Amino acid sequence: MGKRRDYYRDPTAPRANSLVPGGSALVVDEWGAVLMQRRSDSGNWSFPGGVMEIGETLEECVIRETREETGLDIEITGLLGIYTDPEHIIEYADGEVRQEFNITFYGRVCAGQLEVSSESTEVRFIQLDELEELPVHDTVRLRLGHHAAGRAHPYLG
Repeated sequence: MGKRRDYYRDPTAPRANSLVPGGSALVVDEWGAVLMQRRSDSGNWSFPGGVMEIGETLEECVIRETREETGLDIEITGLLGIYTDPEHIIEYADGEVRQEFNITFYGRVCAGQLEVSSESTEVRFIQLDELEELPVHDTVRLRLGHHAAGRAHPYLG
């Protein structure tokens, strides 16, 4: 196992011992491709994002994490959804077992240039059909599906 393992609707998942507010950015370019990073801890493609620090809003967290992980400055433009499914468990090598708590915002690039961070092995914009063939966790696929469906209202779940 790497530094992180995700369980989703898996009866063998360990019990959560942590709940941490976090957020991510779904950033789409002018051709409909989505900004994704290949995580160095799991090998999966995911949205940029992370957990809040004391003294910042969740929107500020998502902007900061996106800059740190991709080199791009974004502005928040909307809300895709709130994802707090207790059946999504994230186990870390240090013994933390976290229940998912993620709010996914829409964002738009306003400055910067793509660059890889220590948290990823690759960062790029990827078309939705190409993502079908890449390693993406089921919970990220759920969010991509909500985006592709063009929902009129944010997902709450």
